[in-house]
Amino acid sequence: MRLTKKSHACVRLEKDGRTLVLDPGGFSEEDAALGADALLVTHEHPDHFHEGRLRAALEADPAAEIWTLRSVAEQLTAAFPGRVHTVGDGDTFTAAGFDVQVHGELHAVIHPELPRVTNVGYLIDGGRVFHPGDALTVPDHPVETLLAPVQAPWNKISEVIEYVREVGPQRVYDIHDALLTDLARPIYDTHLGHLSGAEHLRLASGATADL
Repeated sequence: MRLTKKSHACVRLEKDGRTLVLDPGGFSEEDAALGADALLVTHEHPDHFHEGRLRAALEADPAAEIWTLRSVAEQLTAAFPGRVHTVGDGDTFTAAGFDVQVHGELHAVIHPELPRVTNVGYLIDGGRVFHPGDALTVPDHPVETLLAPVQAPWNKISEVIEYVREVGPQRVYDIHDALLTDLARPIYDTHLGHLSGAEHLRLASGATADL
């Protein structure tokens, strides 16, 4: 399996000539969703879900499909009947040849006075990769590669470190990092590398890694 990091929370996974794209939102490249055989979206916030880019990907490939939670699916189902699938915690399915398990229900708390939207994470191929979206969800399954949301309005680095420790992956790659400046990245690298208990890795946008 090949992992390609796109900007912010978006990643592309390739296996056996097929491509799965997760969270091609408004902070990611304009073409991040194009060429996907299947798309997964964790929640409705615009840095994870960009309706126009998803529509462009589905229009470009009539065989492409999307799996997501209800709040996103409702915005696309009418235009793409039979190709938009609503999922929730505990569901399993196969997308573009990848086996997917759904974990989690709610977005992390940004502030107690703000309502929490739904959020799901996706465990790929029996734990090869886990993308939690905007939550610190711990799947009930071993994880090889954790995609960790390292910086957000709803977290701090100590919480991310404890999250990685609880999941216990072999390696962790940064996602949700578009708001980090280059000055801040070495600080996050140091703390996650020294304290998380997992091999900490970071990819620039467009860089790849074989898992």
